[in-house]
Amino acid sequence: MSLDPEAVRKVASLAHLEIPESRLASLADELSGILAWIEQLDEVDTDKVEPMTSAVAASLPMREDRVTDGGDAAAVLANAPAVREGFFVVPKVVE
Repeated sequence: MSLDPEAVRKVASLAHLEIPESRLASLADELSGILAWIEQLDEVDTDKVEPMTSAVAASLPMREDRVTDGGDAAAVLANAPAVREGFFVVPKVVE
């Protein structure tokens, strides 16, 4: 896939980036090279490769599922910067 300066201008506009006109052609060449490299990955046969979630095989430590001494609201709320009627007070974030 090859990008032209007009495509780079459009992508820059969508990303709210200001790219000088003098850089558009060289940036188009650089991005086209990156896309060509990515297209080479299509040639790799991955049919028999198992998907993985991490590059390192690791298992999560398990703990016993047991009831703890939770439920002490006063102790939990003691660390809160603001409390009202037994609940945390947080700033309003949605209008």
